[in-house]
Amino acid sequence: MAALQIKRIYQPADKSDGKRILVDRLWPRGVKKEVAQLDEWMKAIAPSEALRKWFHQENDRAKWDEFKAKYLLELNDNPAVDELLDMISKSEIVTLLYAAHDEQHNHARILLQFIDELLKSG
Repeated sequence: MAALQIKRIYQPADKSDGKRILVDRLWPRGVKKEVAQLDEWMKAIAPSEALRKWFHQENDRAKWDEFKAKYLLELNDNPAVDELLDMISKSEIVTLLYAAHDEQHNHARILLQFIDELLKSG
């Protein structure tokens, strides 16, 4: 099973990142594509445009639990999850990249936990 981790895209790329997958719907501000050193950009795995806008509208952490629940519902019906699982199965290390400033309250953290649970359940 691959080692799975998350990292802000603004941090420098490193060999220990393994396969680098951007999991944001929008390209991160100020990041040049050459510097990002991406292997994949999976827009489809990110929260829907409507959910993303709703959560970031007021940048209100009080919405976090509701955002998490809504995003998990989206992931349950998202065919991109199978695509991501396939990529993970073919790699030793996978780093999910995100642009959010808040390292504790972001969709990549939810996605990491979701994928970890799927991999553990087999």
